[in-house]
Amino acid sequence: MTRTSRPAVGRFRPAADRFHSQLDWLNSWHSFSFSHHHDPDWMGFGPLRVINDDTIAAGMGFGMHPHQSMEIITVMVEGELTHEDSMDHHEVLRAGEVQRMSAGSGIVHSEINKSSLPCRLLQIWVEPQTPGGSPHYEQKAFPVTRSWTCLLDPAGEAGAMAIQRQLRLWRSQPQPGDCLELPLAADRRSWLQVINGSITLNGQAMQRGDGLGFNSDQVQAIVSSTSDADLLLFELQ
Repeated sequence: MTRTSRPAVGRFRPAADRFHSQLDWLNSWHSFSFSHHHDPDWMGFGPLRVINDDTIAAGMGFGMHPHQSMEIITVMVEGELTHEDSMDHHEVLRAGEVQRMSAGSGIVHSEINKSSLPCRLLQIWVEPQTPGGSPHYEQKAFPVTRSWTCLLDPAGEAGAMAIQRQLRLWRSQPQPGDCLELPLAADRRSWLQVINGSITLNGQAMQRGDGLGFNSDQVQAIVSSTSDADLLLFELQ
């Protein structure tokens, strides 16, 4: 695939330009400023504050740590991750499942890969519509589909999980040659993240790890290109 030097529309974030954190047990790529990585030009995209693509070694992970006033979404890509928190949840998140945690007024949790194999996940942070409130946890498996599946919706409609933000999150896993209309309302700020594979969006070549922020009025369709793909699409108010 030939990658264009400039995006056809919107704000392009090439995978190689992301911030990178490497530990002996963690390989993490940050689409936006995170931890000690800071760039005022990449603080987020609207309420979308963090997209981290993490690979965690077997037997390792994040010990108990706090969060407050943040919607935290984990999309499991490969392997499994054990979640424990201060609300007495003890859950195993497996590939194909999505977790949504509203930190609210405060929550403490851990994320450990207790399996014998590495795991990969995308962790996403979204600023809530209103800070504080009661913490909440939800986890759900979603089917693999070549069309768009809604994972998150403000009202939790049509099988989606609810989120404390005027935001919808969609996932699709198209095959080569598929053409998908974007399920976006008019004049919405949106972000597309490529988990795996390669696609084109209005002439912009995109591959694993690339992201693109755009207005929904600027684009018409996504065309999958040289391989199977896995995509996340955020519809932001």
